[in-house]
Amino acid sequence: MVAIGGGTGLSMLLRGLKHFVARRRQESERHPISDLAAIVTVTDDGGSSGRLRREYRVLPPGDIRNCMVALSQDEALLGRLFQYRFSAGRGLRGHSFGNLFLTALSHVTGDFAEAVRVSGEVLAIRGRIFPTTLENVSLEAVMTDGKIVLGETRIAKSGKKIRRLSLRPRHVRPLPEVLEAIKQANLILIGGEQPTHLSRSGAPVQQARRRTGSRGHPGPAAHRRALPAR
Repeated sequence: MVAIGGGTGLSMLLRGLKHFVARRRQESERHPISDLAAIVTVTDDGGSSGRLRREYRVLPPGDIRNCMVALSQDEALLGRLFQYRFSAGRGLRGHSFGNLFLTALSHVTGDFAEAVRVSGEVLAIRGRIFPTTLENVSLEAVMTDGKIVLGETRIAKSGKKIRRLSLRPRHVRPLPEVLEAIKQANLILIGGEQPTHLSRSGAPVQQARRRTGSRGHPGPAAHRRALPAR
């Protein structure tokens, strides 16, 4: 199973799905999900993630951090640690520990995807987590009045109706692991907190279709939209 998204919608979805992931083959009857892969969008440019993205040239870690905590077997302690947000301190205020941890680890390993993998091991997550791409990508919207707005935060604050959403740069390479996970999935779920999250979440699916030559859904079973309860 593959779950694609961003915002808090995907983490809410994963928090429920993890209870159905089989850790061993013998658990398949009670836990029908043999493999769960979360594919997380990386266009966030606000808050702590936006600051780290601009100052340290890393991909925004916030949505990935939330998904890690959601899939963690120990949400009580390590999960709370990763979600801890500094309320004071010059340069620290507003940052969460998990965001700083992922940023530091990506510099130590030299690879953001590897930092995500190692962090997942630390939290003992039930599943796998991948960023959609390792490229510095932003969301671009064409509004109904013809105005072009760049950046997820600016789009959300514009208050205007969106005619079309796209990525900048236009041609973004997804991770090979992302394409393979989508190709092998029996079920694909798309979850997002806002319409922009759902729209940007569709990019990996479209890439998988083009790369695999599929005209239909990349998975053999279904492609469904899952929205979080409000």
